[in-house]
Amino acid sequence: MKKPMLLALAILAFTSMNAKTDGQTYAEHDGMKIACQWIYDRVHTPKEYMEDAICNTRARTAVLDNGIIYVGRSEEKAVIIGNDTIAQSVLHRFSAKDGSPLADLPLTLDGQPYGAFLGVASVGKDNFHHIWVAPMTSPTLIKVPIYLVNIETGELTLMGELDKGDASQRTDYLDVVGDITGEKAMCTVMTAAGASAEPGYPTIYCWKKQMGETEWEGGFEGDTYIDVTEFYPETCTGFSLAPIVKIVLGESDDDLYEGNLFYIDCFARDPVLYTSDGTLIDTFDKADESVKQTDKNANGVLEFSVDGRKFLAYPKGQYDKNGNGCQAFVSEYTNEDMSMESLALRWQVPADSLGKVSDTGLRVHCLSCDKELDAEGNEVVTLFTFKSYNGMGVYKIGKNVGGDPEPPAVKGDVNGDGTVDIADVNACINVILGSEDAGRYGGRADVNGDGTVDIADVNAIINIILG
Repeated sequence: MKKPMLLALAILAFTSMNAKTDGQTYAEHDGMKIACQWIYDRVHTPKEYMEDAICNTRARTAVLDNGIIYVGRSEEKAVIIGNDTIAQSVLHRFSAKDGSPLADLPLTLDGQPYGAFLGVASVGKDNFHHIWVAPMTSPTLIKVPIYLVNIETGELTLMGELDKGDASQRTDYLDVVGDITGEKAMCTVMTAAGASAEPGYPTIYCWKKQMGETEWEGGFEGDTYIDVTEFYPETCTGFSLAPIVKIVLGESDDDLYEGNLFYIDCFARDPVLYTSDGTLIDTFDKADESVKQTDKNANGVLEFSVDGRKFLAYPKGQYDKNGNGCQAFVSEYTNEDMSMESLALRWQVPADSLGKVSDTGLRVHCLSCDKELDAEGNEVVTLFTFKSYNGMGVYKIGKNVGGDPEPPAVKGDVNGDGTVDIADVNACINVILGSEDAGRYGGRADVNGDGTVDIADVNAIINIILG
C-alpha cells in the first residue's frame, strides 16, 4: 500500500475515535478502585463532541449493554416518502471499550421510518440484552407504547401499549426489568407521572407481563397505577419534573423481576426508596451532607454491586449551580441493611466536569452498567454516565482496575492493552499531533524504533494490522 493511502487511512482512523481519558486520578477505598476508560464531552473533547449528532437536546437518554452504548436521538433524519417528510429517530452506537463510533441504527416501524414526536425519549435495556425504546406521552395519550429494537436492522416491534388507566399524566422515562419479550422470564415496566412545574403528581405506573404471556396487566395488584402519599421532604405532594424510576432486582428467583422495591429521583429531591405498595422506606434524611446532591435538579439513580459491596450512583448536579458540571456521585452502602444513612461518598465522576451547558431542562442523567470478571475472578463493573447536551464517559470499578501490570510488549501495541488495532493508530497520531505525551505510552509509540514518533510509526502499525 502506498504511503499517501496509508496516511489517508491513518487520518480516517484518527477521526473515528475522538474520546480520551479524563486525566484524573481517583482514590482507592478499601481495595476498590475506579479508573476512567474514556470520556467524550464538552470539556475534554469539545470540538469533536459538539460536532457530533448526539450533541443535541433531542438526544435525551442513553444506555450501556453488552459492551455497546446506545444513544437515542428523536426526530433526527429527514426521510421523504411521497409528499411527506418524516423526521426519523436514530440510535447512535459507540464501543464501550474505547468510545469508537459504531454503525447508526435509523429506526423503522412496520417498514416505515419511525418518526413519532420524541419517539426515543427513553432508551433502555432489559436483563436479557434486549434494547427497547419508548416515546414521551402527554396526558391526552392514555397508553404508553414500548418497542423492542432489532439491533441488526433498526426495525421496531411493538411489545405493548401500556394503559395508564384513569390517571393519565405525562410520562418521560421508563425502566424495565426481566425479559421484555416474555420468552425467558416475566417483565416489569415502571414510570412516574411527570409535570411541567411543582408540585407535580403523586402517580406511579407499573405494568407486568408473565413469562409466556403476551398481555400486560396492572403491576399494583392488578391496578396500573397508585398515588403515593409519602414523600421526602414531607412537604412535597408529587414528583414534578422528569422523574426517574429505577427498579431494584429481588433477592430470590421468585421475586427477581417483580419490582417490589424501586428508587425514584425527581426534581429538587435526593433519591428515595419505595415499596410496591407506595410506602416510603428510605431517604437521605439522616445521610451525611457529603453524599447529598449539591444541585438536586438532575434526575437519575443506579444501584449496583462489586464483589458483594453495594453502591449507589446518582447525579451530583447538572449545570454550573454550586460548581456542578454534570458529574455523578458514586457512594457505597456501608452497613448490612443498606440504609441510606450509611452511604459514604467514594468518587465523583468525572472529577472535573462533563460540561456546564443547559440541556433546556430535560433533567434526566442516565447511568447504567455492565459487569464482568477479571483474570483473577474478581468482579469488574463498567459504569456509563451520560448527560444530554454535555457528554458521556465510561469508568471501570474493581479491585485491579487501573492497577494491572503492563501486558507483555507487543510490537505496535502503543496503548499497551495486549492487542494491535485501530486504537493504537489513534494513540500514535495523538502523540504526533501533540495531544498526548509519548512518555505516557512508555516508548511504545516509536513502533519502528528510529527514535522519533511520526507517520512512519503509524504506517508500521497499519501494516501489522493488515498482516
